[in-house]
Amino acid sequence: MIEMVIDARRKDLGGFEVGRVLPFHSRRMVGPFIFLDQMGPAEFAPGAEAINVRPHPHIGLSTLTYLFEGEILHRDNLGYTQPIRPGEVNWMTAGKGIVHSERTDPLKRSQGGAMHGMQAWIALPTEAEEIDPSFTHLGEDAQPTYENAGLFARLVAGEAYGAKATAPAASPLFYVHWELAQGVRTAPPPGRGQGGMSERALFVARGEIDVGDRTFHEGQMIVLSPDHEPTVKALRPSSVMALGGEPVGERLIWWNFVASSQARIDQAKADWKAGRMSLPHEDDLEFIPLPDTPATPEPAPKAVKPKPTHPV
Repeated sequence: MIEMVIDARRKDLGGFEVGRVLPFHSRRMVGPFIFLDQMGPAEFAPGAEAINVRPHPHIGLSTLTYLFEGEILHRDNLGYTQPIRPGEVNWMTAGKGIVHSERTDPLKRSQGGAMHGMQAWIALPTEAEEIDPSFTHLGEDAQPTYENAGLFARLVAGEAYGAKATAPAASPLFYVHWELAQGVRTAPPPGRGQGGMSERALFVARGEIDVGDRTFHEGQMIVLSPDHEPTVKALRPSSVMALGGEPVGERLIWWNFVASSQARIDQAKADWKAGRMSLPHEDDLEFIPLPDTPATPEPAPKAVKPKPTHPV
């Protein structure tokens, strides 16, 4: 019933911790999901730096940011400036290349507050790796939801339970947010054996659940067998993300770049280093330089740069 359990590895991003779940050394992807971070949970004091991710590039993927608490301000070089708040979806498709930043708005930073959310990277299928970049923001009420007897579910992306989300996914997948009261039972979308998705997993963002008579707690991902249909029971109030989909094939990942060939990764590295990718118009005074040799997607050391020349 359970193929693997992955414990999130806590990483300090300079005053703010994330739990890195994917990629994992023995499980690089779940369906097209190639990267998964739990942001927080954290409580920022008034005036603290909070979220401060300088402009950086992506290729070959879609990013999906989803919050339980707090707010993040997104800016990109397509011209979008968009705050994301709990229950909303920021879906950014990098395709052949995009640059964005993620910050805490100065007013929010002065007030302090909570931050808790998820960031996923979804590898694009081969035929879509070089599509034009795009950005979609979806409000809290724009996604299918269900609520009954202590269970709240929102379909964040993809298709599940006979519903389809609005986010423009390029391949078969599902991404569901559950809020479970203590004692509530539910089940993930069906696996391959029942005509569903080939790969599935559950991530416990808060609380404690029972799956197959085993107990799992916050920060653990449970990778499910494709041919078994488990029941999930909340042992206390819990927030859980159910995710999965169909594999898109082998992918390379280097820093913020995802591609099906090393040549494409190398080209993206050269483009960023040479300043051939434009910065967000409203956030162009600094950027994250190309790191030397990141083994997995890690933020580069903080360094303020003079305003660069980045031709469009």
